Amino acid sequence: MASAALWLALGGVAFALGEAASLTGLPAPHLLVALVVGAAAALSGAVKRQLPKPAAVASQAGIGVLMGSYVTPAALQSAGATALPMTAVTILTIGLCLMAGSLLARWGRTSLAEGALSLVPGGSAAIVAAAEDLGADSRLVAFAQYLRVALVAFTAPVVATAMHPATDGNASSGGAPLWADPHRILHLSQGTHQLPGLLMLAAVCILGVRAGKRFSLPAPALIGPMVITALFVFTGTAEGFAPDGVLRSLLFTLVGLEVGLRFTWASVRSIGRLFPHVLLWIMAVCLGCGALAWAFSAALGLPLIDAYLATTPGGINAVLATAASMDTNLPAISTVQSTRLLIVMLLTPPIITWLARKITPTLQPTPAASKQLPIVTESAVS
Repeated sequence: MASAALWLALGGVAFALGEAASLTGLPAPHLLVALVVGAAAALSGAVKRQLPKPAAVASQAGIGVLMGSYVTPAALQSAGATALPMTAVTILTIGLCLMAGSLLARWGRTSLAEGALSLVPGGSAAIVAAAEDLGADSRLVAFAQYLRVALVAFTAPVVATAMHPATDGNASSGGAPLWADPHRILHLSQGTHQLPGLLMLAAVCILGVRAGKRFSLPAPALIGPMVITALFVFTGTAEGFAPDGVLRSLLFTLVGLEVGLRFTWASVRSIGRLFPHVLLWIMAVCLGCGALAWAFSAALGLPLIDAYLATTPGGINAVLATAASMDTNLPAISTVQSTRLLIVMLLTPPIITWLARKITPTLQPTPAASKQLPIVTESAVS
């Protein structure tokens, strides 16, 4: 009972502060404010656990439904011209991250597996699981992965807004603050009829999560509901059930809390020696991806904001939340980010194993790996 009250209080504070921040025009206010609240609660010791798994899965599934609702025939037609070149950018992004990971391994005196897995973009939870199989220190990999996610979550909305100011600064929060529009509390789905819409939303979330796990999709709680929603919307079978209003804001609040709560002093101290190296190469990767976005935007005539959000290394929830709040080609951005998740999950482990065997005859677990203390739970991405 006390635990439930704690989570309700933390979520309520994060949501209320997000509502207040929406008055300032802060991009994706509920996500960013909740991330700060979560990090502060974790680092201060007020909260010593991760977000409960049911809440994390529910938020990821809801975000997946929201993203899938944008996949209309007209939207896909507009994305078709950019999907192919942006997929090429995706391949280059992964290559850039792997190269930076090998340099991190050399300069930071870690194993190749630790360096590469620390910087590869997307599928954070699955990457941490791969660290165990490859003999890498899962604490280092987890810390680096979620530090990258946090940096992307902070910088993507700010940089995107600087490039292309949103026409509605509150779009990512579901509109005006709750106290300015009390009717929002009764409007939880995009359709006119709320109860059928909410029942359909729940059904799609449950079915999507189960299907995602059944078919071993990366980030199944996010991708599964997104694919099913896209099929429904694209075929016209069902529509108007995507989250909206207060429910949409709550989903972004939960996503922010999930990322923020991963940062603890124990995890920071455990890799204190490598922190400068990790931070340096994460920033280098972000800048490199930004350069790729600029180059392809200039060469192919793509809007820079679309190229930037599509190539941002990870943090898919924060990136898509930012894209949804702006006048961007969301289907193209979502397609490229999801494609990278699939490529990373399929190719990264065998590539790292091959590279490790190329350098050393056998891949032996590091001493740190024998004392792994994983600090994460299953997560969507990033």
